[in-house]
Amino acid sequence: MGIETKITSVVSPMGIVKRTLSYVEIKTKIASVFPFLMGLAYLHSSGYGIDPLKTVVFFLGMFCFDLTATTINNYYDTKKNHQTLQFARPTAMAILLTLFTVSVFFGLFLVYLTDPVVLLLGVLCFFVGIIYSYGPVPISHGPYGEIVSGCFHGLLIPAILIYINVPDGGLFSYFLDDWKLSVILNIRSIAGLLMLSIVPACLTANIMLANNLCDVEHDVAVNRYTLAYYLGKKGLWLFAALYYAAYLSVIAMVAAGFLSPLSLLLPITLIPVQKNINRFFEKQIKEETFIVSIKNFLIVIIPHILLIFLGSFLPGWGPR
Repeated sequence: MGIETKITSVVSPMGIVKRTLSYVEIKTKIASVFPFLMGLAYLHSSGYGIDPLKTVVFFLGMFCFDLTATTINNYYDTKKNHQTLQFARPTAMAILLTLFTVSVFFGLFLVYLTDPVVLLLGVLCFFVGIIYSYGPVPISHGPYGEIVSGCFHGLLIPAILIYINVPDGGLFSYFLDDWKLSVILNIRSIAGLLMLSIVPACLTANIMLANNLCDVEHDVAVNRYTLAYYLGKKGLWLFAALYYAAYLSVIAMVAAGFLSPLSLLLPITLIPVQKNINRFFEKQIKEETFIVSIKNFLIVIIPHILLIFLGSFLPGWGPR
């Protein structure tokens, strides 16, 4: 009876689902889903139409590759540190390759629906996502993990989403004639995109920074020298400064006319965010205080998205 129960639990579909979700760290996917939703809200507030097919294909490709990047990180980190995985290694590799194949399929389909610029951006995403965790010196093992993670989630996701939905020339246009490439930039649109990316980039970078600040001693033991190692306690001040930079970017976007005045309500959320910052300053313990970076991410990004979306309904507000 005991043996039968054990076998049943091993092959239980629910058990497999739980282990899979743990392997891909599904809870961390907020770092890609919410910047995507923010991009949608910004498109709506800017008066642009949203192409359902391109948008869905991009989301599926983006999400699957985010899962792929996480499985690569977990697979090779546990292998290097002689730790166990949620599955036997052949099974874990099969899951990794399946996710990678699916993400490549959706990526190529999106290129088919759009143009070569998306191919170049997609190749960049795949390249960075792989070397982030794989190779002799992965990005995540050095002091640049926060920068790369922040830019990948905060900038590239909204950039691709907006590019595939705005009319030709909305961000930039290019012409190739007799081996001469001409590029015309829409400075205002690109400036708006760069400013828009600051909030998710800072919030995502802080999740990584909080994680590394909690794990400094363990990381050094396995020859992993992250930004937290080089900054020491100064990393706490960077942790706080990134939140303040996010709020300042929203105020600047309103002043520049990229967001409606309704977004000026966002700084109200600084009250609970500051309480969490203070709590993290007191102690950096993975099991107790790392969660504040996740809470702050949600406290800021959810109202930010809602305010961007609702701002488009203000009287007299709209594309100019």
